[in-house]
Amino acid sequence: MRKALLAIFLISAVLSAAAQQPPPQPLPVTGKLGFVNTERVLRDAVPAQRAQKKIEAEFQKRDQELAKIAEQLKRMQDDLDKNAVTMGETQRRNREREFADLNREFQRKQREFREDLNQRRNEELAQVVELANRVIRQIAEQEKFDIIFQDAVFASPRIDITDRVIKALDSSKPPAK
Repeated sequence: MRKALLAIFLISAVLSAAAQQPPPQPLPVTGKLGFVNTERVLRDAVPAQRAQKKIEAEFQKRDQELAKIAEQLKRMQDDLDKNAVTMGETQRRNREREFADLNREFQRKQREFREDLNQRRNEELAQVVELANRVIRQIAEQEKFDIIFQDAVFASPRIDITDRVIKALDSSKPPAK
């Protein structure tokens, strides 16, 4: 019983002493920090703009084809709305069927277009991101940064190196084909 009381007394003394000590202070962060706004790089850098123009040129023909089909569907719908009451039952059903078939074809082509466009955009942007990462690493090594963040809720303009990255990307040569 005495041993139990002595143990409780010792434990309470240790806990009491620990509670009176101030909490340890965090070590001050030292080093050089940087931040890059990736969204701005992908929007403003010349290689990103070049990639966007390349994609637009590549998909322009298909986009125009879709626009023509959409216009044709609109004309068919207007014709059906305007003339449905004067058409015979068979003629109206045939036109509705033609409209539905063309609309299904349009939806399919539009879906394929979006999928292909997204895939190509991702491929092109991946190349830009890879190039940007190489530039960021070069800047980090040359200017002795300890860490560079690409995503942050907040970053002080003091550590934002996005403009330097964009400038370095803009002065780089386009990749050879």
